[in-house]
Amino acid sequence: MSSYYDVSGDKTREDESLRSCPHCGSRMLKWYTPPDLSWGTPYQYVCFNDECGYYVRGWEWIMQNYNKEASYRHRYNPFTGESGPVPVWSPTALRTRIMKDDETVEQFVHRTGDEDLESGGVGGL
Repeated sequence: MSSYYDVSGDKTREDESLRSCPHCGSRMLKWYTPPDLSWGTPYQYVCFNDECGYYVRGWEWIMQNYNKEASYRHRYNPFTGESGPVPVWSPTALRTRIMKDDETVEQFVHRTGDEDLESGGVGGL
């Protein structure tokens, strides 16, 4: 098994509070990050609360600054501690990659049955 699937460095295993969105307090969900997206981790935590102020304000901010209809959600990398935005183009974007809390990456890929996911592709985004 490659080191990509090694999750022993997940800081949220010891400190569950790291899974709270700093913008709205919602519990962030485990989100599968395929190897070819260059995140360098098998998953991150993302706030999928559609009422989160960070996400809500993002629609207007991106329209004003880039003239594009998009927003962003807060994400947290549990392996490095780094956090920031992950772009979304619709309220449902990225949701197909939400993992169950106790699910491994291998189990997620098997459960979804998506060939694109198994090859590490981004079609499910």
